[in-house]
Amino acid sequence: MRPTILLLLSSLLFACSITRAKQPLPDGPAVIINYDSLYLSYGVQGCFALYQQESDSLFLYNPRRCEQGFLPASTYKIPNSLIALETGVLSSPADSIYWDGRKAWNADWNRNHSLASAFRVSCVPCYQQIARKVGKKRMRHWTKAARYGQLDIKAKNIDIFWLAGDSRITPLQQVDFLRRLYREELPFRRENQQAVKQVMLLEEGPGYKLYGKTGWAQPDSRNIGWFVGWVETKTGVYIFANNVENQQAPEGKNQVFQRCRREIVMAVLQREGII
Repeated sequence: MRPTILLLLSSLLFACSITRAKQPLPDGPAVIINYDSLYLSYGVQGCFALYQQESDSLFLYNPRRCEQGFLPASTYKIPNSLIALETGVLSSPADSIYWDGRKAWNADWNRNHSLASAFRVSCVPCYQQIARKVGKKRMRHWTKAARYGQLDIKAKNIDIFWLAGDSRITPLQQVDFLRRLYREELPFRRENQQAVKQVMLLEEGPGYKLYGKTGWAQPDSRNIGWFVGWVETKTGVYIFANNVENQQAPEGKNQVFQRCRREIVMAVLQREGII
């Protein structure tokens, strides 16, 4: 990572105070990075957690927020996909998820899907169908085994608990979960972890491969957005979680918020000389 990061003694002292027992990432202090102007340019507040695997280093923008819990929204499609394969609800990423004929607002959702195509278009009805088939008991078991945040899973909310209610995951927990997925250390069969990793591939550019998933929830008149994943480069693997927030805009006026989830990540990766 090129030396564009400004290190302040007070920031390092604060970073040392982050409770590693709660966030099983590097034991040493995090490096604090400042991207206030980038987030402000999109009219959002937020935070960014970046883990460099080879050096076991953690870089944080807005570290206090990185420890706060938020609804996982559609980033939950990552563990939901793993659980679908592990429980046999789906046999492979090519297995069919049949459309029930109910028209959704997103035209891409109104057709039959495979797990892979449902993931790519973030098909909420597809993953709700998966969650209902998995059921409360198995969903609770696997999310706990995978140490994926603190999820409020009940029979009555089995198909919406990641979008509304009291389920929470922190940006640091997102990074830790993805680090273990990348290393294939989660409590799922290795072939299922490999399959989901392949489904997560979004983009290949000069010298890099980008894997990830966006998310968007709207609790209490707010927009809560995510883009989480990792980038593979010639110099190593960088695992990230971008979390953004602003007030809900009138219908059709949220395009900037929608874009900024991924655009902020790409800007940080470029400014830090990663891609």
